[in-house]
Amino acid sequence: MNKQMQSYFLELGIINTLIIDRLTTPGAYLMAQDGNDVLLPGQYLTNEMKEGDLLDVFLYTDSEDRLVATTLKPKAMLDQFSLMDVVDVAPFGAFLNWGLPKDLFIPNMFQKTPFQVGDKRFVRVIYDERTHRLVATEKLGDFFDRKVKGLAVNKEADIVVISKTPLGFKCIVNDKYEGLIYHNEIFENIQLGDKKIAYVKTVRKDGNIDLILRKPGSKKAGGSSEKVLDILKENKGIMPYNYKSDAELIKTIFGLSKKDFKRSLTTLQDSGKIEVKDTGIYLKK
Repeated sequence: MNKQMQSYFLELGIINTLIIDRLTTPGAYLMAQDGNDVLLPGQYLTNEMKEGDLLDVFLYTDSEDRLVATTLKPKAMLDQFSLMDVVDVAPFGAFLNWGLPKDLFIPNMFQKTPFQVGDKRFVRVIYDERTHRLVATEKLGDFFDRKVKGLAVNKEADIVVISKTPLGFKCIVNDKYEGLIYHNEIFENIQLGDKKIAYVKTVRKDGNIDLILRKPGSKKAGGSSEKVLDILKENKGIMPYNYKSDAELIKTIFGLSKKDFKRSLTTLQDSGKIEVKDTGIYLKK
């Protein structure tokens, strides 16, 4: 229930604010200001709902392509992005779980590579002009704004990790631009769908943005040292790593480059907080 203004007309793929016009056996018919209505199936009704109330509902099409309302909110609405699980495949496309009873369809033509059940794919919800339905697409390049505004070198940005490439991880930046974090500049675990704060390293002429995860100008040694010390304390003051440990292992365990890790060990050892031996790192009491 809310006090928002009633939507003027029914809009597919977004939240509509509609008035309960009448209650029937199948459910409630919700009306927009222009007089068109849509069914909210009975399974979404509560005892508190009554005629004249305003409801926020999401509109999509059912298995028979009829417009229908739901009080559930999908993982992504029209023109939004989300990481979704592939739940079924067919010769003509695949189906994704987007949090609603009817799965979201993605035609073969909108897939970069063939989908398989169990895959997690990052997609955008779009309106298909041919079928007049909401569908998904994995081909995101056309949806990014190539004229970057308001982002300069070292500026903070919100990112969502969308794919892994040979160069690094592609990201959506501030919901509208395309960015990349290079593998050799990542010192923490990253997974598809992760939402993070990043910093602009370069805005390229083609509109793509190079990103880094570490805040520019931060005191690397001090911050890294505290991180190593905190992780050491969490592991009862003993860990089997030292100056000779494998760089990839250090990156996985501590989220640091080998260089920063070694610098941190030296800083902590010189300050008398730890002891480094051939068998590992030891917290001094």
